[in-house]
Amino acid sequence: MQKNTTVTSYVDGLSQWKEEIILLRELVLSADLEETIKWGGPCYTKGGQNILGLAAFKHYACIWFFQGGLLKDEKGHLMNAQEGKTKAMRQWRFTSLSEIKKAPIKAYIKEAIQNSEKGLKIKAAPKAPLAMPPELQQALKNKSFKEKWDALRPSHQREYIEHILEAKKEETRLRRVEKCVEAVMSAKPR
Repeated sequence: MQKNTTVTSYVDGLSQWKEEIILLRELVLSADLEETIKWGGPCYTKGGQNILGLAAFKHYACIWFFQGGLLKDEKGHLMNAQEGKTKAMRQWRFTSLSEIKKAPIKAYIKEAIQNSEKGLKIKAAPKAPLAMPPELQQALKNKSFKEKWDALRPSHQREYIEHILEAKKEETRLRRVEKCVEAVMSAKPR
């Protein structure tokens, strides 16, 4: 699969929700936001701050508000798609073109921009340090792996550690450590 480099290529590649994304894109662009691609999808910024993104999934199209937790949302359109994981981000899902009502969407976009201009943000809580899995500690005895591991950003190290710790069985943890070593040594992200 080819990586999208423009929003047009993202939209052209959609087999589902294309009309919905096109309409949402028109609404967003009318708000004078800068359009770019981040994380493989359309992202809209103002003054260097992420305001919102668009996405098409299997069962719906949506607008992601990066600081959606700050929006009033009196009608209850927004939801936290990863309860317990995300604090600020909220999404508004659409399962048909007829659900996309211009006025309320524009109002949410306007409020999101105003909040950003005021510098309002929900800060992520600092993450508690994770215990190093014994299986990974063993792998880190390899000098060349340890050098590459130490060169990783702490956030990348954390992703690997979390992935390994999620495994319930030792054999699964060992398999995940093996894949981690391969990925780090070949400089491929997980």
